[in-house]
Amino acid sequence: MTDPASWPHESASLADYGEDCVKQWNNVSLRYRVPLRGFFSKRVKDSAEVEDLTQEVFLHLIRRARGGPIEHVEQYVFQVAANTLRDWGRRRKARSQEAHESFDAEIHQPATDISPERVLLGKEEIKLVSAVLRALPERTRDVFVLRVLEKKKYAEIAVMMAISVRAAEKHMAKALAQLGGIMGKAQDRD
Repeated sequence: MTDPASWPHESASLADYGEDCVKQWNNVSLRYRVPLRGFFSKRVKDSAEVEDLTQEVFLHLIRRARGGPIEHVEQYVFQVAANTLRDWGRRRKARSQEAHESFDAEIHQPATDISPERVLLGKEEIKLVSAVLRALPERTRDVFVLRVLEKKKYAEIAVMMAISVRAAEKHMAKALAQLGGIMGKAQDRD
């Protein structure tokens, strides 16, 4: 039974792959590893994921075989593979894995080489923003601080300040217009 040509290609039970458990699992692994990799590689881009999914199928088969003999091994293997792929897709979707970006040292380099000029420009911009905020009317400044720094919703701000939601939105727009105008002028100078 060690000759792959003598292994069953139609419906077969696990016993048809060898005399004892070790031989059966070695032969099943040899027989189905390549077809399973092909099955997964057509559906999954990452080759490491393909190998993991293939291993997961074999783990499932081993666990299942402890409960008794497996009949129609080939059909069972590919049914398990389809279920494994479906579960893998659900896990990726639940974790929003498509939105994840892999780490690239060049792209994700920490900004440790900030020039003294950039530090000075940053300090000047902070002073400018602080001056604009201090120059705003008190109510407008309060709305801006509550919305931007304390992450409050307009409805919450309206209740806290006893104004309408629309008034809170107008104060915020006024603050942003003032800041945008000053920042625009500062960028024009650079």
